Amino acid sequence: MIKHLFIKIFFFIFISMNSQTIDIINPENNIGLKNWNIVNDDVMGGISKSYLLLNDENNLIFSGNVSLKNNGGFASSRMVIARESLDGVKSFKIKFRGDGNIYKFRLRQSNIQAAYSSNFKSVKGKWVVVNILIEEFTPSWRGYSYSNYPAIETEKISSIGIQISDKQEGEFKLEIKYIKAIF
Repeated sequence: MIKHLFIKIFFFIFISMNSQTIDIINPENNIGLKNWNIVNDDVMGGISKSYLLLNDENNLIFSGNVSLKNNGGFASSRMVIARESLDGVKSFKIKFRGDGNIYKFRLRQSNIQAAYSSNFKSVKGKWVVVNILIEEFTPSWRGYSYSNYPAIETEKISSIGIQISDKQEGEFKLEIKYIKAIF
């Protein structure tokens, strides 16, 4: 019993010592607040709106309204990052408070059109922490998934983003405490 406990503690310490974490977004430390762009369905004729701001608790707020009119249906924000800064990333840890909607965490490479995304579900009014493994990101372009696309090349990631889509019409609000890359 004690031997098994010792092995578990040793393994946890070993993993912790051999993994590195960097903040991608941490408003409390003024990290990840620049180089953001809003990309909504108005690029295709839709009328959805989204905004990014800091609240009084110094958390990043992604909010707005998704409309399905004019073949619309998505709102997103993207942050440009330095190429190769995520080379070797194993997962992303996100702490957020939401509204019950499902959001996408998206990665883009500089050399291809498709984006790689992974869904995460918010719980209305509750703080949640998710850890999204790099293997969980799937390629898509303009709402269509591609199963025969190559795996993401982490050294070529040029932006990260948050998106709400999939016919989730109406007001939305996602409060982000941090996004961390784990190597």
